Amino acid sequence: MANHKSAKKRARQTIVRNARNTIRRSSVKNAVKKVRLAIEEGNKENASSLLVAAQKQLAKLAKHGVIKRNSAARRTSRLASQVNNI
Repeated sequence: MANHKSAKKRARQTIVRNARNTIRRSSVKNAVKKVRLAIEEGNKENASSLLVAAQKQLAKLAKHGVIKRNSAARRTSRLASQVNNI
């Protein structure tokens, strides 16, 4: 356990940030799943609209450092190519 006042504060901040990042990660996973489901159904209009929302969320995660920038770019690129191949 932390002994200094500042270390205790950092421990509290870590708990809050970890919970926030977990929620954001899971929301992005759900957005990507919706895009993949629309791709499987062959619904290009729905998939492309869902892709925009997923891209936005991935970019936000990368911006805030929850995931790496190249990881977000890779996921976005692969989803976009799958939507374009419908």
